Amino acid sequence: MTISVVDLFSIGIGPSSSHTVGPMRAAKEFTLTLPTSTTLIEVELRGSLSATGRGHGTDRAVVLGLAGYEPDSLPDGVEPHPGAEIPASGPIPTTNWTYRIIFENQPLSEHPNGMICRAFNHQGELIAGPQDYFSVGGGFILSGEDLRTQLASEGLGAGPTATGREGDLPYPFTTSKELLEHCRDTGLSFAGIMRANEVALHGNPSIIDTHLDRVWSTMRRCVTQGIATEGILPGGLNVTRRAPDLYHRLRDRDPSDHGGGLGAMEWVNLYALAVNEENAAGGRVVTAPTNGAAGIIPAVMHYARDFRPDFGATDARRFLLAAGAVGVIIKENASISGAEVGCQGEVGSAASMAAAGLCEVLGGTPAQVENAAEIALEHNLGLTCDPVGGLVQIPCIERNAIGAVKAINAARLAILGQGTNRVTLDDVVHTMAETGRDMLTKYKETAMGGLATQLGLPVSFTEC
Repeated sequence: MTISVVDLFSIGIGPSSSHTVGPMRAAKEFTLTLPTSTTLIEVELRGSLSATGRGHGTDRAVVLGLAGYEPDSLPDGVEPHPGAEIPASGPIPTTNWTYRIIFENQPLSEHPNGMICRAFNHQGELIAGPQDYFSVGGGFILSGEDLRTQLASEGLGAGPTATGREGDLPYPFTTSKELLEHCRDTGLSFAGIMRANEVALHGNPSIIDTHLDRVWSTMRRCVTQGIATEGILPGGLNVTRRAPDLYHRLRDRDPSDHGGGLGAMEWVNLYALAVNEENAAGGRVVTAPTNGAAGIIPAVMHYARDFRPDFGATDARRFLLAAGAVGVIIKENASISGAEVGCQGEVGSAASMAAAGLCEVLGGTPAQVENAAEIALEHNLGLTCDPVGGLVQIPCIERNAIGAVKAINAARLAILGQGTNRVTLDDVVHTMAETGRDMLTKYKETAMGGLATQLGLPVSFTEC
């Protein structure tokens, strides 16, 4: 299976790619082959999808998926709204079916993000299922059969590659070593290698350009929307949106005040906060590579735009292609799922990808780009996923701002070096996978450990 940037950078809704986008896709997929006699669809959420499902809006996503909606085309204002209380059972909008959602914290053996779907007729007879699905990070889903086949062939050391496309690639790679060898043999950059592979996958270069342009446009709109929207985030933590106030303070600051020389960093903070506040509110974001880490790559791209006056559409594509190459390596050899390896797989992966993209557009050599990605990921190793109340708010929103600044620093450190490193990106990715396996389950998106337990609050919140 081959992962494409079209899949890696998908457009969806917040607050979580693994808990919102993936379950919505799985729920819709289950409905596509149901018999006409269906009257009730039962969805059993297991493991992390149950433990933090209400806070992450998984129940809402399931209902929307059963209603036939897709994450990348969900119309604005569709009910149920983000933060709304979702009954355990009820009618499915746009259909004649009803639903029943069951929360069961005991995970399935194959993956912590599992769900089991069943369909019944009006007599209560089981007529479809049970069908198991797994949300494996970044909005990617696998049926139970596909995941079990993959685990049997690849072993537990590799993360599921999910919904890639089959194809003969001119420059196949799954490691940074292989990618660098292609660069040395061809003289192409990370972005150049990735683009050649994408053309082989999709046939028409305009497909790639159109998608990457849409991704960058969506990121910019998300920042604009986040800056313009005031208020309290849904979910019950009463977290105030900070991006609008921060924007006005930075915009209206005396020109002689350069923030102690850290003015650029403060704008990067703003961009990341704006995106992740939109994500937390259930807004439209780009999974980059996940929703929980959706603010890092947009913030670093805005940094490149603001501080490189010639940054245009071609640079944005190069950035995303180089970042995507690193994302492929991480997803092939470890994971981008917080429920599987902790937040090192989400914020760590996004920071690594952003550092590679920035280093690429700053003119870095392939060795320097690899070094930038390695530095950023290395300094996020061991990062836990412990959202307070099971919501993608505390510490997730600020964590994206910190991750974006780390990515920029990693890129600039690499560009000032020679591209030599004793520890390679492959070494760090392998270490991240091992660390994730060793990490206690309570620190992997269950809201049962770490910061999530410090406020004495229940795991899940709903806004009534």
